[in-house]
Amino acid sequence: MNHINIIVKGKVQEVWFRDSTRREANRLDIMGFARNEPDGSVYIEAEGTEENLEKLVQWCHIGSPQSNVSEIEITEGEIQYFENFSIH
Repeated sequence: MNHINIIVKGKVQEVWFRDSTRREANRLDIMGFARNEPDGSVYIEAEGTEENLEKLVQWCHIGSPQSNVSEIEITEGEIQYFENFSIH
């Protein structure tokens, strides 16, 4: 299991990005959370297999149908052993 932190920038708030991320994470068996940040970005912590995390990152480049992603930052993090994927 791996843990990554993702910051997604662009038009990603008020466009169902977090809920769409939750649905994609559930489909990929990824645990963690997504939350809106004051600067307009979305912050995601995600845990799962390397392969599925790569798929989630690829999905984040596109996002929800209404979003317009301009930039993604990814860093590795420490395993938190999340039990589900939630929206904060």
